[in-house]
Amino acid sequence: MRLDLLAVGLMRGTPEELLVSTHIDRAQKSGRQIGLDGPHLQEIKERKGATGSAKQREESALLMAALDQRPGLVIMLDETGKQMTSRGFATQISDWQDKGMAQANFVIGGADGLTDALRARADIMLSLGQMTWPHMLARTLLCEQIWRAISILTNHPYHRD
Repeated sequence: MRLDLLAVGLMRGTPEELLVSTHIDRAQKSGRQIGLDGPHLQEIKERKGATGSAKQREESALLMAALDQRPGLVIMLDETGKQMTSRGFATQISDWQDKGMAQANFVIGGADGLTDALRARADIMLSLGQMTWPHMLARTLLCEQIWRAISILTNHPYHRD
């Protein structure tokens, strides 16, 4: 199963970039042994100049266009979404695989969040907790949780209950 991550904002030169690339690299190497490919990151450039809801709508349209090119599940990250434990998330990924899902697309909106139209496109709304996270940090947390899920599924000692 292919794991894609679509996210608004470019990480070039940010402190989070090293953490994201480290966790993506670990996940890609370990995931191969259980049939997981990725995560593959596609960044959507933030809309400069536009503000508030106009910026949110422009970024949403770009995310929708990117999703139109991809098959599979759409998982939107949003503070109002479903919360899972790390083991629960690993089980969910394994269940998708067992059901023959070819691709899972994780989506992280920009600083202004997701539009209602983008939320309606989601198969699953996923929360990293009730707190609001900066979108660059949410990307880091998601990549770490994908790596953690793979480590759980491969019995790697990284995760400890």
